[in-house]
Amino acid sequence: MIKKIPLILCLTMLTWGQIVFAAVEPQVAAEAAIVMNASDKRVLYTKNADSIMYPASTTKIMTLITALEAGNPDSVVVVSPKAAICEGSSLDLRSGDRLKLQEALYGLMLVSGNDAAEAVAESVAGSIPAFVKKMNEEAEKIGATRTHFSNPHGLPDPVNHFTTAYDLALITAYGLKNPVFANIVATRNYDVHFLNRSSVTHARNTNKLLTTYNGANGVKTGFTNAAGECVVASAKRNDVELIAVVLNSEERWDDAAQLLNYGFQQLGL
Repeated sequence: MIKKIPLILCLTMLTWGQIVFAAVEPQVAAEAAIVMNASDKRVLYTKNADSIMYPASTTKIMTLITALEAGNPDSVVVVSPKAAICEGSSLDLRSGDRLKLQEALYGLMLVSGNDAAEAVAESVAGSIPAFVKKMNEEAEKIGATRTHFSNPHGLPDPVNHFTTAYDLALITAYGLKNPVFANIVATRNYDVHFLNRSSVTHARNTNKLLTTYNGANGVKTGFTNAAGECVVASAKRNDVELIAVVLNSEERWDDAAQLLNYGFQQLGL
């Protein structure tokens, strides 16, 4: 006698022959979201993934990629008066501070320093507009066709600074191929050292998932009033790395965890 199986427990046969329970689609609060396999760009879940959105500080993912490709980690960043007074989240840089680019990049990503973003841009490209031009050129090469940046930090620009959940996943997948990028975004705590003063600035990563989600290894948070709460999260299990993008959500941590869980379940992990 064959037993009837409830629909909610429908079985899925994977290509390698193992039977797993089909994952129930996540119910996320985010306005836009996606889960992508980092290695092959396979999309496992989407919600308004092609909608134009404000990225807030998830912008800094592209800033980090651009700085690593166009700059020298051992070069010296000299903080300008303009960068030192940049509004928003801050690494507490002072005008005239000198630090290696690598140190500034940790501050950029862990505490989401807008001052660090401007200092990095000026150091790497000579000016913020020149650096942003490189960001846009690199985004286009990656295939982020519905993305445009007007600054290196993500402060609001309602006309010229935008992206999509899909584009952010593509950009992140590209970045994670770089071991230096991957190491920075996975770091929980870091002491930023300066060349002109003996004191250090302790940077603690704003990404709570690094300490709460099994296998989490990145990537970047973001928030502005215009963008809402955002997070691009990555996690790795059994050599499978997933990227979850959550844009404009009052439940970004829960949304990201749900999305990653769903993605891993889809792959039988």
